[in-house]
Amino acid sequence: MNATWRNRYETAREAAHQAGRLALRYFDGELRVEWKQDQSPVTVADREAEALLRTQLLGAFPEDGFLGEESGDVAGSSGFRWIIDPIDGTRNFVRGIPLWGTLVGLEYQGEQVAGIVEVPALGQVYRALRGDGAYRNDRPIHVSNVADLSKATLFHTSMAWFIRAGCADRFQELAASVQTERGYGDFYGHMLVAQGSGELMVEHGVHAWDMAALKPIVEEAGGTFTDWDETPTIYRPDVIASNGKLHGLALQILRRGR
Repeated sequence: MNATWRNRYETAREAAHQAGRLALRYFDGELRVEWKQDQSPVTVADREAEALLRTQLLGAFPEDGFLGEESGDVAGSSGFRWIIDPIDGTRNFVRGIPLWGTLVGLEYQGEQVAGIVEVPALGQVYRALRGDGAYRNDRPIHVSNVADLSKATLFHTSMAWFIRAGCADRFQELAASVQTERGYGDFYGHMLVAQGSGELMVEHGVHAWDMAALKPIVEEAGGTFTDWDETPTIYRPDVIASNGKLHGLALQILRRGR
């Protein structure tokens, strides 16, 4: 195991835990919500959690780069970059719904090599380091073996995103092809795929900070993570995570008529 990866991974686990606990203090209470230009919400909890992560991670590794949803991009010289979403699922957070998480992704020379997803309101943490497997808390997790689309469970965030992207018809066709579809959105749908609780998570309208921590967890759990053109990237707004066995079938439907 690469010692420099492992050192950063262990540091990130503790930093994510601290940031998640900080955000939890604000959860389900009186909280002022501001709306950014893209009409996504932000709170003091988002800003303080990201500031804590930036201080902790760059304090330990000052030559690393840092990309945060709230504070922007800082270049580094080490080849490593931290990609952070302090509260993924802020809409849930401000409505008192416990499905939100603190996401810390580690990238090395363009490859996502580690991810930590702290879920404070549920008392869970998902994590993975490249080559070391994926875990929920200390329990190893793995994707399902379902290979029949008609027996699959599909997760998504919101139908509104597919409508805005002009691909609602394709998503509806995919949803009609599976056994069950559920709107367990944001990070949580990806983690459900990683732990074998469903087979597909499909999104449109995401950013690198939404995905950087999730991709290595899905892949280390034995799954597949790509954009809709089957490129393994976090830098496109269209993503699909799967158990691998249904990836190609789902993409055939999503790409139909493009």
